[in-house]
Amino acid sequence: MPPRPPVPPFTLESATAKVRAAEDAWNTRDPERVAGAYTPDSRWRNRAEFFKGRQEIAAFLRRKWARELDYRLIKELWAFHENRIAVRFVYEYHDDSGNWFRAHGNEQWEFDPEGYMQRREASINDVPIREEDRKFRWPQGPRPADHPGLTQLGL
Repeated sequence: MPPRPPVPPFTLESATAKVRAAEDAWNTRDPERVAGAYTPDSRWRNRAEFFKGRQEIAAFLRRKWARELDYRLIKELWAFHENRIAVRFVYEYHDDSGNWFRAHGNEQWEFDPEGYMQRREASINDVPIREEDRKFRWPQGPRPADHPGLTQLGL
């Protein structure tokens, strides 16, 4: 596989770029595109689910985005060291009954030398919100460059 820059060891600039690239990819809600950022044998923990490999990652994402509608995500770099990055994130979505939620989470990422994520651990909590309390209202797709991040939004 060709390198997937930025590659470790990370600097503040390259870790920040890696986090934004991941956020942009997840906001496409394209399971195959997102899964392509992981090693073929990547290991995941997402809440209470454990799985391995791109096929299982893509299957999980298809299930996720079938029930988490109008999904919008913001990620923020928390810390980094060599080939690891810690991220905090928030996303908003609604279910098929129109109930809105804001999910708050933390991720730990580990990368191979080529810049592919080989391990992802995510802890996430969902909080019900009212539609009028939403903060992520940009059109479907990547967050606009001028939209505030989590710290600026007070999240």
